[in-house]
Amino acid sequence: MEDVGSIVAFWVLSVVTVGAALMVVAVRNLIHAVLFLILSFIGVAGLYITLSADFVAITQILIYAGAISVLILFAVMLTPRAARDNAETFLQLPGLVLAALVGVTVGAIALVTDWNEATRGPFSETAAAIGEALLDKYVLPFEIASVILLAAMVGAIVLVRED
Repeated sequence: MEDVGSIVAFWVLSVVTVGAALMVVAVRNLIHAVLFLILSFIGVAGLYITLSADFVAITQILIYAGAISVLILFAVMLTPRAARDNAETFLQLPGLVLAALVGVTVGAIALVTDWNEATRGPFSETAAAIGEALLDKYVLPFEIASVILLAAMVGAIVLVRED
């Protein structure tokens, strides 16, 4: 990561990711919190791209920004409207103290650690090989897993449906 574009992209994505993560905690509307969480997931995927980890970035987008965020949106939308607010709780102060303690610890460790710069080149591209394996050798288990997940989602919708 020596060119200026990669460094600027890293810092912009870092600010977007951390800012979105902070907004997840700060906003009162749970739908907005989920949208900021999706933005944070996409920012993390962008950071993986700057690290030349293409497969991990695509996996981050497909699983977290796609599947997990849709699951969270389903859970929020299926709860009663009165339970959707992000109300005050007695655990807010201990949570803030714990978060500050973790942040200070991570910051101190990051400053004290002797970070060695990697001398090897970027990672080899693995996404193509994994894609070929999923669509060739493991196509049947992949499709069975997708049908089972679809059946679970339809079952969850049927269970919460009002008659």
